[in-house]
Amino acid sequence: MIIDVESELRQYDWTRATWTGDKLIAASPFRYDNTPSFFVRLSDYGQYPAGTWADSGAYDSEWASGNIVKLLAFLRNESYEETEEYLQATYGFATEPGEDIRLKPIKLRTAQRRQPLVANMLDGYAEDYAYLESRGISAEIQRQAGVKYDAKSRAAVIPWSDEVGRLRTVKFRSIRGKTFWYTRGATPVRELLYGAELVNGGQVVVCEAEVDALSWRQAGYTAIAVGGASFGRVQADVLRRLPIDELIIATDNDKAGEKLRRQIAAEARGMRVKQAYVSDGVKDANEALVKYGVNALRDAIARSEERRLLSVKPRSPSLGK
Repeated sequence: MIIDVESELRQYDWTRATWTGDKLIAASPFRYDNTPSFFVRLSDYGQYPAGTWADSGAYDSEWASGNIVKLLAFLRNESYEETEEYLQATYGFATEPGEDIRLKPIKLRTAQRRQPLVANMLDGYAEDYAYLESRGISAEIQRQAGVKYDAKSRAAVIPWSDEVGRLRTVKFRSIRGKTFWYTRGATPVRELLYGAELVNGGQVVVCEAEVDALSWRQAGYTAIAVGGASFGRVQADVLRRLPIDELIIATDNDKAGEKLRRQIAAEARGMRVKQAYVSDGVKDANEALVKYGVNALRDAIARSEERRLLSVKPRSPSLGK
């Protein structure tokens, strides 16, 4: 297979990782796990191609095993289809469904014009805020963000709108582990910024995940989220259209977060930009909120510095949301 599996996986921090010649063995990224119960093949082995993985402690069969696309979609916090497009653009394309991705000259695609979702599609979900309340985010903040609960799939329902407030996609976040999925056929998150519709001047925090953005809002800040570990051209265009007086970049304390921090800073042309880091020993804003309360986030903003680009060693060994 042409995909450089090991190179892709080394962009992320893994808990209790062991890199052998043909496998990565680590704690599962899909669960709150501290045991090496997960592995990924780094090279082909018989009928199993590089990138296939298994999780011996999976909560359900859907996340017990899979391929490299499914794993990277989780790590990149995007849909399966978006990750396929990323791999095709990076390594080539598959000519038939299920065929290995092979290196070919890359042809750029014309972006699809997707329509907004029906606004009342969330009406059938419950107003149950217990899961995110357990992560430090009040019912009031969740209600303002339109968060709901899907009892059937046991998932928090998090709506994403565009900068003028039209519903564009919905993320479903399992309350049991770290798994998630998006509404099929909706606008990809790579074309959106979570919370963009709430920006109206002043200071704005940009972070990685929706739960982090809600955590910053819990601390009293306007916050937007990229929704993944990369920052593309369309999101950069959205960012530059927003009325922001000061942008504070507060991505995760890991390798992927540091890469994202640099991407955002490089694209924030014409803005006053500051860099903020949450406390040592935590990965992201939500972990800081849960462990230390809102003052940890407020202290991070107070300590933020006006620097365009940084090259700082990531400071946390954990992985995932």
